[in-house]
Amino acid sequence: MSYAATQGIVHYYSTYREPVSALAFDPVSDTLWVGMSSGQLAAFHSNRQRSVFFPAGGTVTKILASESHVRAMSTDSTGKKTGGVGAWSKGGVSKWFYNVQQLDFCAATSSASTLVVATSTPEFVILNSSTGQTVRTVSSPAHLQSLAPSHSTVLSGGSDGQLRSHDLRTGNTVASVRAHVGGVQQVAASGSYAFTIGWALRQGRPLADPLVKVYDVRMLRAMAPVPFPSGPVAVNVHPKRSSTIVITSANGLVHIVDVANPNANPEFIQVDTATYVGAVAVSPTGGYIAFGDAEGMIQIVSAYDPYDEDGEVPFNGFDGVPPEWGDAPEPLPEIEWADNTPLNVIGMPAYNEMLLSSWTPKFLPSNPTWPPPPKIPQQVLNDLQMRHGLLSAALPRDLKGKRNVVPTLSKGRSEGRFRSDRGRRSSVLPDTPTELLGANEVPRSYRKVEIEYSKFGVEDFDFGYYNRTQYSGLETHIQGCYTNALVQALHYTTPIRQVAKSHITTDCPREHCTLCEFGFVTRMLEDARGKNCHTSNFCNSFSSIPSAPAMGIVDYEYDTAKGERTDYVVMIQQFNRFLTEQMSAEGNMFPMNPAVLPPRDIAGIPQPPPAPMTQLLGIDAKTIMVCTLCGAQRDKDSTTTTVDLMYPKKWHSEGYDFASLLRLSLIREREHKQQCSTCRQQANIRSWRAVKNSDLPPVLAVNACAYDESDTWTDVRGAAPILSSHVSLQLEDDGVEVEYEVRALVVQVISKEELVRPHLVALVKVPEAEGRDDLAGPWHLFNDFVVKNVTEEEALRFPGKWKIPTVIYLERVDTRDKLDFSQLPTAIDPAILCQDISMSLKRDRSLIRHQCLTPEELPTPGMVIAIDAEFVQLQEAETEVRSDGTKKTLRPPRRALARVSVVRGSGPREGVPFIDDHIHTSTPVVNYLTEFSGIHHGDLDPQTSRYTLVPRKVAYKKLRLLVDRGCMFVGHGLMNDFRTINIHVTPEQVIDTFDLYFLENRHRRLNLRFLSYFILKQDIQTGNHDSIEDARAAFLLYKKWHDSGEGEFAKMLDSLYREGKEVNFKAPGAVPSPVPTPAQAAVAHTRYA
Repeated sequence: MSYAATQGIVHYYSTYREPVSALAFDPVSDTLWVGMSSGQLAAFHSNRQRSVFFPAGGTVTKILASESHVRAMSTDSTGKKTGGVGAWSKGGVSKWFYNVQQLDFCAATSSASTLVVATSTPEFVILNSSTGQTVRTVSSPAHLQSLAPSHSTVLSGGSDGQLRSHDLRTGNTVASVRAHVGGVQQVAASGSYAFTIGWALRQGRPLADPLVKVYDVRMLRAMAPVPFPSGPVAVNVHPKRSSTIVITSANGLVHIVDVANPNANPEFIQVDTATYVGAVAVSPTGGYIAFGDAEGMIQIVSAYDPYDEDGEVPFNGFDGVPPEWGDAPEPLPEIEWADNTPLNVIGMPAYNEMLLSSWTPKFLPSNPTWPPPPKIPQQVLNDLQMRHGLLSAALPRDLKGKRNVVPTLSKGRSEGRFRSDRGRRSSVLPDTPTELLGANEVPRSYRKVEIEYSKFGVEDFDFGYYNRTQYSGLETHIQGCYTNALVQALHYTTPIRQVAKSHITTDCPREHCTLCEFGFVTRMLEDARGKNCHTSNFCNSFSSIPSAPAMGIVDYEYDTAKGERTDYVVMIQQFNRFLTEQMSAEGNMFPMNPAVLPPRDIAGIPQPPPAPMTQLLGIDAKTIMVCTLCGAQRDKDSTTTTVDLMYPKKWHSEGYDFASLLRLSLIREREHKQQCSTCRQQANIRSWRAVKNSDLPPVLAVNACAYDESDTWTDVRGAAPILSSHVSLQLEDDGVEVEYEVRALVVQVISKEELVRPHLVALVKVPEAEGRDDLAGPWHLFNDFVVKNVTEEEALRFPGKWKIPTVIYLERVDTRDKLDFSQLPTAIDPAILCQDISMSLKRDRSLIRHQCLTPEELPTPGMVIAIDAEFVQLQEAETEVRSDGTKKTLRPPRRALARVSVVRGSGPREGVPFIDDHIHTSTPVVNYLTEFSGIHHGDLDPQTSRYTLVPRKVAYKKLRLLVDRGCMFVGHGLMNDFRTINIHVTPEQVIDTFDLYFLENRHRRLNLRFLSYFILKQDIQTGNHDSIEDARAAFLLYKKWHDSGEGEFAKMLDSLYREGKEVNFKAPGAVPSPVPTPAQAAVAHTRYA
């Protein structure tokens, strides 16, 4: 392939030439994208004409063109913070812009939905290519100068001269090699080759390295370098020959060489430039090479015959997508000016801030005659002077800033409500009627809420103030709580709830099973009946799955420290897809799956059913692909659990509603260009999905995919709302429609306040609320722990851009009566209480202190048992110090169950434990709290533990079984233990000695050691805490209370408080503990011991 010079392009910006700083050929259209040092981005075509021309930030340094977008990187050379990475449509419409000082960026090959950006700090940032939102930040050993994608990794060249290979799934550096002594300037990759150019050092001074280094990317093994004495400034890979590179020097000398066969007739080109070359690009076919210089001249060399009868070949090699041309500006209107011409015919300029003429109605009195105008202060009257016929006076210093001010709530004032100050505050949660709010004003009940912490801890927070319904909300102080809204939506989707509840009764072998943990959450929400809950175990389970961090669904909350606003639209939809697929896979017991729907027959032979969750959510489809050149057709069967909505252009004006969008997204008809496997030609491939009405699932999970303003669902005045309560679908031409009912929505709420992060809320049609006359309807708002009854109209309408749809769940109406859950198991096998289970490899039999239950001892309703639990700390508490020196808790310490002991309360073996399990945790422990828990390092590790060690799920199943069988739990401070374990036990099943031995008029709670010493004459907790010892002590205290008469116990309790006051409520001989840390103090307060 021989190249010859052809007609170039001269680009003028305003009246002068400027340097060309970046070039890129479009892969699908006849376009050459040109970036300028002034920050402008222009599109030129093979006829050398310019179409679109728009700003892209600072100096454009790199351009990546895709099928539908063009992405560019710019640097800030003016100090105006214009540098960053952005995406634009081919017509110049801005999609997003990520403002940061960066050095390079590239598309990640492991996922088409991400970009990798090397910043000016030693790190690289992974962005969502659709929204520009930060997915993850990964630290790097050095500043990265250049990035290049290669297979499943990303190659980087650093300022320290190292060439590195990074695994984006883990963020780890896979391999590295020293490439250039003075630093790497550029990295390029193709196939199994990697090429670098950089700087060398001569007498301590940098100069261009005359060698182009070549490496095998599979092991970063150095190969024979390519000498280039002129000094390379750019290296480009030939797109049609993976081992051929184009090396360019600053003075325009070009060397095209095949590194696999360097002696095979290399080609040299001299670019005709009077200055220096600053940008190089090779077309997708390799037929054109473009060079941009410092005078705005773009030299183009071509390998095509200039005298071809078909004319000049397009830049991309074929007639692809027609380029977009900029719209001609509308001519200014002619205004005939006269004395009576109104000024408003001129129009207003565009503005994005509130004008001063927008006078707030809060400044206007409700009664124009009352109150009377305030009197002018005397100190102002004393200073009045006549000037130009007007009386004026200087405003005194103490009156400045107090005129025309609207009183508002200070941002520093806490809005948290605590049970300890109920009598001092209103018990009604005020709210402004939605019809009185502006279109973009967020109603109070939709606004972001946070848990406040008083000196009494989170237990003092008054959750009941925010929820006066029978349906429980979820707390926010745990990592991963952004999933709360989706958990509520799934919980109140009855078929999914039934399958999840059934799965926890099976013998699931997975330690981290999201379906099991979700089943436990549904049971907890059912039992709580309006009491607040949290999903810490569920969040820990999906965070422990290796693929979760790679999908970007783990909320690391690093953005909070940087003050960034996380966009949860993409994250929750990724999580929805991950969760439905994960639960379908975890619930699969093929070929023993129970049939929820009538089994299908193939040729009269009934087929074994898939997993129950797949039966509910799975969409069986056949993807058909047809080549438009040869007509060859290929079919591919697939099953998906979620539907991603597609939005055609101008769908608002063309009258699309949700049903038509859903039908379009299910069929998913598209046309794309690729090589046909039959005719071996580059052709347009038309594809669509064939879905039968009978294959539509009982539950339809839909991702709204509303990423930008063109996809917004904001209601249009005078038009029908996009979403209605019932949706009719017809995918086949048989006249039969399938009707779905909307059951739940998950929406993102965006506040206008910059410091308030976006958050997710759920709008759910609660099945238990249907048919109730005391409610406005069955629809409820679940804003974390805020739960409120709303109307159907409010739930389904989108009044402003603050409410963005993310996930929709629908139930098929005609299959409700066909669903059969009778084959699903409904109860946990009680034999788990009779089995001695342990995963410890070094279990010491001499340390086993429990005896499992026999079948005759299995618990019955009302059976009394004693329980105690110990905990370890997984994360330190987050606190801040106020200006007055006091501390405020921002987030409490994160704790996990480490040991649980349950003691028999009746029978011949009364007082003998039948459960004494240490709990394995895969999350790193930051503090074992040994003084309070008795747990040491290694006790929770299967490789080193000497105790009975079980997975958390096994211990939870045992406790769940005891709750379901109606046992009566005796202990000290149990409600707080159950809260941390993440299980709800009704107060009717709890006998807490913490409450039995308490006089309300004394305002003093008694710890377990003090009670044991004075009531039982036993000295416990002399060393570390022992959960068996504490459970037995609580049981004996209960028996003492139970066997005492009412008058006798009252006298004993009164005497106990009198004696306790004399010894400061401490058991004699107790050694005073050192001052505890905040985390230890929180544990001590929780345990009350």
